Amino acid sequence: MRGAKSAKWVVGAIVVAMAATACGGGGSDDSGDKAEVNPDGTYTYYNTEPQKPLIPSNTNEVGGGYIVKNLFRSLVGFDEKNKLRMEAAESIDTTDNQHFKVKLKPGWKFHNGEAQTSKSFVDAWNWAANVKNAQLNASWFEPIKGYEDVHPKEGDPKTDKLEGLKVVNDLEFTIDLKQPVATFKEQLFYDAFSPLPEAFFKDPKAFGQHPIGNGPYMMDGEWAHKVEFKTKKFPDYKGDDKPKNGGVIFKFYEKDTSAYSDLVSDKLDIMYQVPNSMAGQFQNDLGKRAVSDVYGGNTAIAFPLYDKEWSKPEKVKVRQGLSMAVDRETIAKTALKGSKEAATGITPKIIEGYQDGACGEFCKFDPAKAKDLIKQGGGVPGNKLSVLYNADGANKEWADAVCNDIRQNAGIECVTDPKPTFQQARDLITDRKLSGPFRMAWVQDFPNIQNFISAQYRTKAGANDMEFSDKAIDELMNKADAAKSIEESNKLYAEAEKKIIQEHMPSIPLFTDKTLAGYSKKVQNVKFDSFRQAIWTDVEVKK
Repeated sequence: MRGAKSAKWVVGAIVVAMAATACGGGGSDDSGDKAEVNPDGTYTYYNTEPQKPLIPSNTNEVGGGYIVKNLFRSLVGFDEKNKLRMEAAESIDTTDNQHFKVKLKPGWKFHNGEAQTSKSFVDAWNWAANVKNAQLNASWFEPIKGYEDVHPKEGDPKTDKLEGLKVVNDLEFTIDLKQPVATFKEQLFYDAFSPLPEAFFKDPKAFGQHPIGNGPYMMDGEWAHKVEFKTKKFPDYKGDDKPKNGGVIFKFYEKDTSAYSDLVSDKLDIMYQVPNSMAGQFQNDLGKRAVSDVYGGNTAIAFPLYDKEWSKPEKVKVRQGLSMAVDRETIAKTALKGSKEAATGITPKIIEGYQDGACGEFCKFDPAKAKDLIKQGGGVPGNKLSVLYNADGANKEWADAVCNDIRQNAGIECVTDPKPTFQQARDLITDRKLSGPFRMAWVQDFPNIQNFISAQYRTKAGANDMEFSDKAIDELMNKADAAKSIEESNKLYAEAEKKIIQEHMPSIPLFTDKTLAGYSKKVQNVKFDSFRQAIWTDVEVKK
């Protein structure tokens, strides 16, 4: 999932990979004493205005993603110990990782009282995959048999139904893939695979403004755009993670510094990422209510390869040279005060399948080599870079520092181009209106290298904002998906990662991220997972 996100997966591998990285928060205020709890009390949560209406298959950024994650539940999830668990599904059985039998738990309902059935999933997936509906997350359904007929590269679809989806009865359906996929069951955790009620299909546009999910929280009132989005607990929720509170109010901020001021003064209850400028003091400000740990996320600057200048083959050397002009280690320690770590590739260290040094020499600081490569590639178009980022997130410090390094070490004029909101920045990116580099960040959808490589660098992938394409790398990823073991799949994806960077460099890996979070004196039992998300349903509101 963009920041501010199969052979049978060996579940134990997830547990090992994630148990070591699960983020912890305190469960009380500085006194360490538990307070009485108001089970109907609501709390406020830092967020940014969602880029688009709240439809799961068209939401792939954190502003909308965090809200969708509370309103909807798909077939599977991860528990507090980061072990894969069934959520809406009773079971998902397969003997070959290509043919799956899904059995749903009985009694689940949508927020409008409508029963959740197999049809709720199958109809939603068919609609999301249909090219006519132009959903950002349509590519997630590509492994399912018949995707090409529903989502052709050109022209109208031959059908509106995926051949690989069959309803057996109200509580059972089957999924047939084109070939075995190593992580398919884990991919079903992603929001795009959420079910939809009949009300959605009657008026998708209206639904996006007033979504009706099946999750632990339901919408409360109207969406106050650029102000807040209120939720309240859904009394008929059938999942195991029933809320210990009355609801979450997502407050939208244009400046993270304003949100932090509210946090410190107890006007905001939870902030999942404090400003980089506060990294050196937030623990003093918040005491035991400060949280610091790694999570599955990264930060990069990406290039619009649809631009006629940046699409030229020789510009690979220019991008590699720009990468070598950046002193990541020093920026991470000084300007970012340890809130990020220098990246050595696309995949963070804590992710299953990570390989050391995927970037090779191109992520190492070498000003002389940087200038030479840029010269070999014919230079930066116009000898000037303008790096776009959203100003309502913790981006100014690293963007300024990276541009400063490029100016000093490569002799290239570099300026930053902050947009006031995440929504404004994302609209320019998704509408392909850029001629220069832009901030690209990713938070894991599931904890494996496949999610970081395939979701962003496969041709026509929903999160491939660069429009990067290489047939040989696509084939390598296909081979990885069809591998018989997760270990073999990981090796092939690691090979693809190395080729992407060392042969193409469509984006420049900069940093792997940390959760630097905090919460107010009004709440307790606040914990964060390796997705950088608070475990919303566990938060307790004090009386």
